[in-house]
Amino acid sequence: MLTALSVRNIVLIDALDAEFDAGLCALTGETGAGKSILLGALGLAAGERADRAQVSAGHDDGSASATFEIQEGHAVADLLAEAGLDMEAGEGLVLRRRVTADGRSQAWINDQPASVSLLRRIGETLVEVHGQHDGRGLLDPKTHRGLLDDYAGNGRERAAVSDAWKQLSEARDRLQTLEESRKTAADQETFLRHALEELDALEPQRGEEAVLAEERKFLQNAEQALTELDEARSALESDGGLSSRLNSALRGMEKVRSSLGEGDAGSAGAARAALDRATGALDRALIEFTEAEDALSDAAETFEIEPGRLNEVEERLFGLRAAARKHDVAVDDLSDVRTELGEKLDAIENADDRVKEAEKALKAAEASYDTAAGKLTAAREKAGKALARAVIAELPPLKLDKAQFRVGIDTDPDRAGASGRDRVAFEVMTNPGTPFGPLDKIASGGELARFALAIKVSLSGGEEGLTLIFDEVDQGVGGAVAAAVGKRLKRLAETGQTLVVTHSPQVAAMADHHWKIEKAEDGKGRVRTTLRPLSGDERREEIARMLSGENVTDAARAQADELMGAS
Repeated sequence: MLTALSVRNIVLIDALDAEFDAGLCALTGETGAGKSILLGALGLAAGERADRAQVSAGHDDGSASATFEIQEGHAVADLLAEAGLDMEAGEGLVLRRRVTADGRSQAWINDQPASVSLLRRIGETLVEVHGQHDGRGLLDPKTHRGLLDDYAGNGRERAAVSDAWKQLSEARDRLQTLEESRKTAADQETFLRHALEELDALEPQRGEEAVLAEERKFLQNAEQALTELDEARSALESDGGLSSRLNSALRGMEKVRSSLGEGDAGSAGAARAALDRATGALDRALIEFTEAEDALSDAAETFEIEPGRLNEVEERLFGLRAAARKHDVAVDDLSDVRTELGEKLDAIENADDRVKEAEKALKAAEASYDTAAGKLTAAREKAGKALARAVIAELPPLKLDKAQFRVGIDTDPDRAGASGRDRVAFEVMTNPGTPFGPLDKIASGGELARFALAIKVSLSGGEEGLTLIFDEVDQGVGGAVAAAVGKRLKRLAETGQTLVVTHSPQVAAMADHHWKIEKAEDGKGRVRTTLRPLSGDERREEIARMLSGENVTDAARAQADELMGAS
């Protein structure tokens, strides 16, 4: 719902700020007062084409800003999310547009820069205009199928068709893939078999590369380590070996001690004590030395490797890495490649059987789609007839009693898709004997807006979250016809917001809210357009003016009271 409109320096409007409410909103004023300028400013904010002629003379730029109240779940939320723009729950949505005197324009959505195309897409979900030369929404045949489905409540049928189409598309893609694979099967089979033989012979294991690389490093250093250990052992064994010399020294110590006897007194006792310490030290040295010799022997044994083992490890490691490069994967992923190649080969070997299965599945999917699409077409045809009857019943009160309306449904299997196989178009015939045709080609002037009004009322009434604008829908009619127009506008506005630019006092009298568009000099010799809300006596005086003309009479005022009371 449109809640506010702010305009700066657009044609004859210097500065205009207006607030709007739900329900039926009437905009009145004398011919040429600037109603089209006001609608043009709203269109500018909603993403319509910008023109430098819109900028007021003497100014560098002009702007228009429209604020909307957005209900929860409105389609605009998805559009904003898709564009990466934020909108806080419960806050209004502000569309703003600036156009410069040289024709350039900029757009903002909630003060966030946006493309004009996005502004237009969002504007189309919020505002729908119906007028003498403007019937956005109904004039676009691409919207008619969706409108008819909403009228018919075809949600379940459309969902069934969409699901069936998805399954049909998947079945077609699978069959096409299998057939293409079968065409190139001969060349692929040769390659796959060779690749599988190589990988089967290699038998790659996950984690094997790291183990081999570590072993290779060890083997590369083993020869040098063994040489150094041998040199260490040779050093210990040179000149008869340290172990033999230590043993000889110990035997000599034992002989000396024996010659001294067992007494502890005097010099002999001191010598025996010294000899005991020396013998203990030599004994410990001999033990440590023997352990060192054993440790060197053990270490040397660990470096005694199987002849040719390094070559074996390197051959295996390099073979794995070569295979990984060939298949452009990591070594650890070679086992997965083996599985994938096996599956491809299996698919080729069983291609004929799988193609037959896919063909069978495709026929089943086609049958399911045909059934679902047929049900949707039948539902549309039934709803189309009902809608035509409803619209035709609305035409006589709108002075379109000679006109006819129909919902054209053209079903073509070649046009099958997720929404069915039908092309839907709303068509009218304005005079007996003339052919049916599109709304914008057949209806003219005020007829177009009245047709739109009849269709909108018949479809379901006001659309939630959508601001409907009717521009001079009452052109060329008066009296009972104008009253019929007003009643239908009132019905549309019961569940939403409808703005009507009108010259009919019968229509204006039925409005829930009333604004007057005026043109006057601003004191600087310039003519400016303004918008003023009316209520009470001011509204009564405006409706009386619409009834009697420039000279408002008491009779016109009384009639205005009568019209306002009747509404």
